[in-house]
Amino acid sequence: MILANILPPGASLYAHNVDVIYYTLMGVSVLICLLLLIVGGVFIVRYRRGSPAKRGPMPELLSREIEIGWTVATFFAFIFLFFWAAAMLVSSGPAQKGDLEIHVVAKQWMWKAEQPNGAREINEIHVPVDTPVRLVMTSQDVIHSLFLPALRLKQDVLPQRYVDMRFTADRTGTFPLLCAEYCGTEHSHMTGKLVIMTKQAYQKWLEAQPGSADVAGMGRKLFTSLGCSGCHGRAAHVRAPDLEGVYGRSVQLADGRTVQADKDYLRDSILEPRKDIVAGYEPIMPSYKNTLSDSDVLRLVAYLKSLASKEKDQ
Repeated sequence: MILANILPPGASLYAHNVDVIYYTLMGVSVLICLLLLIVGGVFIVRYRRGSPAKRGPMPELLSREIEIGWTVATFFAFIFLFFWAAAMLVSSGPAQKGDLEIHVVAKQWMWKAEQPNGAREINEIHVPVDTPVRLVMTSQDVIHSLFLPALRLKQDVLPQRYVDMRFTADRTGTFPLLCAEYCGTEHSHMTGKLVIMTKQAYQKWLEAQPGSADVAGMGRKLFTSLGCSGCHGRAAHVRAPDLEGVYGRSVQLADGRTVQADKDYLRDSILEPRKDIVAGYEPIMPSYKNTLSDSDVLRLVAYLKSLASKEKDQ
């Protein structure tokens, strides 16, 4: 009962594994401390001043064997604990196609989340239980850090970059959501809630949200309204790269480099189009750095990702 109150209740298999490692290492540390205290106490009493205990130098050979044995034993114990803990923690694995993808934008001093159907939240993230979830996160200003104590997960959220956090919750409830990186005067108030619901309750909650629309669909509308299809469409008169299936593909650049068209590459292509110019094309695309919000960029990236998915399904 006492041990159960040291850490908050876990809400995922990863959290349970972290707890097992924590309590195991704490138990090993306590046992070693007790052993050292007992040995130290015995030596203090046995070899106190005036005691009849036999004294004298330890044989050199025996001393060397004890030192070598103790060093080797502690080395292999450390290696065992290291690989055991690593095997338990490396369990989330890479992103999968069926993951529930939720977009998160951090800013001073709030968390803005957008569900796959376009439902938006502030300082709350609703997720279904027993479902792989992937948070795609970026920061609008400074470095933040999303900390979910119930999941034992913490991930720095960086400006001008996308970072992922994957988890599968196995327990329903409402749990705290915090910023673990000092980000300004209101840092301590940058809090929120992680709401883990049953799948049926989550679906009803999604349907009840006002103004919900598919994120990729919103990106498609934005793509059209900005006139992107006039240059990047297959029937366009301006010569620009075709974006059908571009996500995840290798792209040859004008300077001879080859890069993969991941989320960061697509973001840079939208906001800083002259950074990585595609081989064979003129650098004529304008920058949308001061035109689009981080949420708009996430929607455009989601739309481009959906084009790649459609191409694979055909």
